[in-house]
Amino acid sequence: MGRIVVTEFVSLDGVFESPGPVGDFEHAGWTFRFNRGADGDRFKFDEHMAAEAQLLGRVTYEGFAAAWPSVTDDVGFADRMNSMPKYVVSATLEKAEWNNSTVIGIDDVARVRESHPGILLVAGSGALVRGLLERGLVDEVRLMVFPVVLGSGQRLFDGAPLTRFTLASSQPVGPDGVLVLTYLPA
Repeated sequence: MGRIVVTEFVSLDGVFESPGPVGDFEHAGWTFRFNRGADGDRFKFDEHMAAEAQLLGRVTYEGFAAAWPSVTDDVGFADRMNSMPKYVVSATLEKAEWNNSTVIGIDDVARVRESHPGILLVAGSGALVRGLLERGLVDEVRLMVFPVVLGSGQRLFDGAPLTRFTLASSQPVGPDGVLVLTYLPA
């Protein structure tokens, strides 16, 4: 059985909206103002390369599918992103065009988790994260916390059910006070 790992960039006030420079959010690209250092970059690289597949909500999928097919790099991250299996959890999307993408419903996630022996990585996808928490399907939460209060924007856990976690690890990365926090269900 696979493990569902939620991985997110969040501000101190819990905002996860538009961490990259795309979108209409007034603070779009807010994570780019911080140096997460070689350790932070290595964490994200290793996490992605270790994943078996991705679980994505429709909005995150559409953003990724618009950007990643044209990205190249010399370390293999883009190739891995484009080639790995992607499960798009959506009630409205009928077809997913990006390479190795399959549209499923939220009730199909447990079956997909059973069929994959490794990590199913969830990035962004706030509604999906909340739906997974409601169903008790989150096996780990990894938050890269940036030392900024944005004061507005979508908060990752707004509307999520009460769910207890225990801190498994914490690691400062980079010179700007970014932390990687890893939590397991209590």
